[in-house]
Amino acid sequence: MKYISFLSILMLFSVGGFSQSTRDTTHYWHLRIKEARIVAKMPMKEIGVQKTSFDSLQLKENIALSMADILTYNAPVFVKSYGRATLSTISFRGTSASHTQVTWNDMKINNPMLGMTDFSTIPAYFIDDASLLHGTSSVNETGGGLGGAVKLSTKPAQEEGFGLQYIQGIGSFSTYYEFLRLTWGNKRWQSSTRAVYSSSENDYEYRNRDKKENIYDDNHKIIGQYYPLERNRSGAFRDLHLLQEVYYNAGKGNRLGMNVWYINSNRELPVLTTDYSNDASFENRQREETLRGIVSWDRFGGKWKTGAKAGYIHTWMAYDYKRDPGNGTMTPMTRSRSYVDTFYGQANAEFTPGEKWYFTANLSSYQHLVESSDKNIILQEGNKAVVGYEKARMELSGSISAKWRPTEKFGISAVLRGESFGNECAPVIPALFADIVLYGKWNLVAKASVSRNYRFPTLNDMYFLPGGNPDLKSEEGFTYDAGVSFDVGKEEKYNLKGGISWFDSYIDDWIIWLPTTKGFFSPRNIKQVHAYGVEGNADLSVALSQKMNLSMQGTFSWTPSINEGDPMSPADKSVGKQLPYVPEYSATASGRLSWKSWSFLYKWCYYSPRYTMSSNDISLSGRLPRYYMSNIVVEKVLHFKWADISLKGCANNIFDEDYLSVLSRPMPGVNFEFFIGITPCIK
Repeated sequence: MKYISFLSILMLFSVGGFSQSTRDTTHYWHLRIKEARIVAKMPMKEIGVQKTSFDSLQLKENIALSMADILTYNAPVFVKSYGRATLSTISFRGTSASHTQVTWNDMKINNPMLGMTDFSTIPAYFIDDASLLHGTSSVNETGGGLGGAVKLSTKPAQEEGFGLQYIQGIGSFSTYYEFLRLTWGNKRWQSSTRAVYSSSENDYEYRNRDKKENIYDDNHKIIGQYYPLERNRSGAFRDLHLLQEVYYNAGKGNRLGMNVWYINSNRELPVLTTDYSNDASFENRQREETLRGIVSWDRFGGKWKTGAKAGYIHTWMAYDYKRDPGNGTMTPMTRSRSYVDTFYGQANAEFTPGEKWYFTANLSSYQHLVESSDKNIILQEGNKAVVGYEKARMELSGSISAKWRPTEKFGISAVLRGESFGNECAPVIPALFADIVLYGKWNLVAKASVSRNYRFPTLNDMYFLPGGNPDLKSEEGFTYDAGVSFDVGKEEKYNLKGGISWFDSYIDDWIIWLPTTKGFFSPRNIKQVHAYGVEGNADLSVALSQKMNLSMQGTFSWTPSINEGDPMSPADKSVGKQLPYVPEYSATASGRLSWKSWSFLYKWCYYSPRYTMSSNDISLSGRLPRYYMSNIVVEKVLHFKWADISLKGCANNIFDEDYLSVLSRPMPGVNFEFFIGITPCIK
């Protein structure tokens, strides 16, 4: 059997590949550098766009990673995590999680109740292509992305015959992972079946700095104090994901597709560090079943590309909190249920009359049917009341764009987007993009853009009980971007690319949930938020020899996000302050060294202190300290005539950092994982 390099086998894994293509190390590295150079030629579709893309090595690092993990170590965004395998959201450029729009195969998957997406429930092994569209650039794809958008998609496996890939993993805290992919294809059909199952007791140990234990002498006098070591209680999880895809090449440029993704999640919600209850006195559990399905038609022919999609999302979510009041019986305190059904349709067209012009048109619709209820509010007479809401909302979005590149060095693009929800329509959303080549030898390109944008209140913002505010206004604002990118290199030697950009956003009627005198939170429109800053990234690839390659990536962001509205009351101290849970600085770095069939990966990320209160008061845990995280991965690939076997070891938080991402939510210290993967050599 031919010699197989480590990088080639990872590429093989990333697409479930089992083809008999060339596996020479030098050939692979040569292709990678050329690919980067082609991207630098500024496709018409990406004129002026600020975009971060993830390669297959990042997405397919190991089956334990969710998209939250990928973004934490590879993107200039803030990932707000409530703990291991719990809610994880992301925010761009000083905005909130609900200002980030997320699409899967072009269908928005933001929860219409909450307006956000839990990235901990998206296995990275289910994603073949991922990219971030920063700020203004998101208007090309969807509205409402005041911070930006995340595009996730899958691709046909491109197989000839049958293929199989199986990976099993084990980790600290009684954690187990399994991944299986089956593929089959010919010139007409492509089929792919993927399954991921993960489970864990998740009972990691941590230092609880919200509690203090006293040390007594023989006379029972306090002579010292210490922070106790505790275990993460009520943190177990069981997650199952299934993804079935079928594509059919009907000929004459027509392709039909079907994607179905099923999620079954059963997670306990970890105890807060301030909780003094015992293990047996409560049950705190969240369950979810979600089905996402899309059927698509695409036609490629001559100067036209057209397509249509129809989709459906069903989500059932249950939250149960039970407690023993002292009689030995678990009594339901909260029994919350929500049902979300979304029907989706989209039509799009692209027209390229020549080398200098490119036109697009897109129209999409979403019909949301939502029922949310809590059936355990006990009345005085002993009956149980239902508190919640049942609403339907139609959302429409349409856009047209024209892109013009009169010369190879200059391009300009204009986008007009319209948005509506229910009976309300947003004013037309314009966006303008431009780029120009400053120095061709380095592919040095200057980019600039400006856009208006709107985001409608979520259903919970308007109707949640108690606290919903049906009188909320839509958020609106302007965003400006300017930056430069570069791409230099020497073929088969090295490639260096990256960029830096400045952004400036003014958002009126920002929605934030604030406490009320009635004892609950309610959303309000604060007058204006000014978010601005700098983002940077760099990517270096070096061929040290024919069998040794080095790649390094890094990102950096500086994101002040200031409330410049009027005080809500004489006691309001939030004006002129950084918004809660928005780090002003963040950075990531990673380095991968591969030699023959060995690979070593180091990952690092940093977040500056985050305030937990809008007043930026640092007393009473009002500020979470900065933290650094470091992970390492070592992999060895073994080659046999009948299969290729991958052995991978991971050490996470190697310096045993004691940190919090969210107040009172404990995070794990140093922990380990081991994976074994098998890819049969099927001909």
